[in-house]
Amino acid sequence: MVDLSTLIIQNTGIVRPRYALHTPESSPFRIGSLMHNSLSRRQAMARGGAALAALATHRLPLLRAQEKADAAHPRLKITDIKVHQIQLPYQDWAAYVMNHFHGPTKRTIYEVHTNSGLVGLGESEDPMGEGELQQFIGTSPFDWINGDSPFLSFQAALYDLMGQAAGLPVYKLIGPRNRAWVPLAAWTVSAHPKRMADTVKQLASMGYTWMKYHLSPFECVTDQLRAMQEVAPKGFKIHIDFTMAGTDDHVFELLEKISEFPIAGCFEDPLPTADIQGHAELRAKCRLPILYHHTPLGAGHETQFRAADGYILANAPVGRALRQAGLFAQLNIPFSIQCPGGMILRAMAVHMHSVFPAAWLHFNTDTETWKTDVTKEKLEPINGWVRVPETPGLGVTLDREELERLKDLKLPATPDWIIKSKYPDGTTMYNLATTSAPLFMVRPDSRKFVTMGYDSPITTEWWDPDGTPAFNMMMKRLREEGMILEKNGVSIGSAATPTK
Repeated sequence: MVDLSTLIIQNTGIVRPRYALHTPESSPFRIGSLMHNSLSRRQAMARGGAALAALATHRLPLLRAQEKADAAHPRLKITDIKVHQIQLPYQDWAAYVMNHFHGPTKRTIYEVHTNSGLVGLGESEDPMGEGELQQFIGTSPFDWINGDSPFLSFQAALYDLMGQAAGLPVYKLIGPRNRAWVPLAAWTVSAHPKRMADTVKQLASMGYTWMKYHLSPFECVTDQLRAMQEVAPKGFKIHIDFTMAGTDDHVFELLEKISEFPIAGCFEDPLPTADIQGHAELRAKCRLPILYHHTPLGAGHETQFRAADGYILANAPVGRALRQAGLFAQLNIPFSIQCPGGMILRAMAVHMHSVFPAAWLHFNTDTETWKTDVTKEKLEPINGWVRVPETPGLGVTLDREELERLKDLKLPATPDWIIKSKYPDGTTMYNLATTSAPLFMVRPDSRKFVTMGYDSPITTEWWDPDGTPAFNMMMKRLREEGMILEKNGVSIGSAATPTK
């Protein structure tokens, strides 16, 4: 296996000193033939024109595909959309931590029916409104090809129909295939170092070579990395998401410290999203790749400042993805499309990544955390890669029996619980945790109680409801006070009464 830094060099011709400490103005770091400074207007226009020309070359295959579909299924129209809401159980090894962060998973499955009997599949987290769905009734799936709407979650069903009608895999409706196998990463949430290590072992055994997670100030990142590195197979890498800062860390110093661990692979959103110049400066100094996800200007203007080594587009519909892919290809900047969801969206993302020349970064879905899904086919990785389906449409079909079972499944909600964190000086911090506000687990500054750090000497346990007077009393106090600090059994900053 090859890490991301090596892939960047192999795929773009970059020669980047791994310990370079250049400023953006003086850096010799090149992407293709471009220096690390911003593009001139002439360069930007030339590359934009080339990107548009590349998109234009896709039109002829699309016209041929539509002609083929019209011959096989004349006047293809959408006649009905069935909406199914399901719950999905987590894998046994993931259930405890996932339920604490997010509670049971809810998904919406779409069956888009046509007058020819073809059925397309889509999925989303929350259901689309009746008015949104009604606009598709009576239209052809080809009316929506390569557009910016609807969302990718429903667009997948339209491409599934177009591919089936034309007898082509979805990727051939988007462009020529650039890769037959697509890199796929796993995802988890921050937890105790031992749980993180157990997750790495499990995911590695399932064929994953990358794992992404959001750091949490309630756990020490270096303790987590040390534990994961002890059990990870050679070449396994961690994709570390900083959730756009929110801590008291000196970010460059922290990134350098993390970079000492061989298992560390790349950093996502290490600074507040609007700080484009800060990302560029950090990228010039950091030895590991910087990925920009929540870009303030749509991952276009940011590229002129060389603000990142790669970009992540979230659920980008095909139209936007095509435009961005042209830009990234011209600039030799890798990117990926993050598609939280199940096998339906994973299939759509695999088709898209197979087409775009620069889409060789690993991408994420949630699929690996679930025990089951609604498709008969399972797109699972082998050494970190997933094979691109070659059958017409998305390449996945509905498992009707499992869909009906999951529609009837009622999973229990996760009750509120307590985060109990201890520091070396004997201080204990208590916080209220609830699945209705999972952001707090990674950005506790969102409650405006305290600013924490990712590498603090902290150990945390999750105190689940146990019916004891001690738990009930602490929960009552947390609902009233928000956060509690105590030392030697005495609360700090409130009434100095012992906590039983």
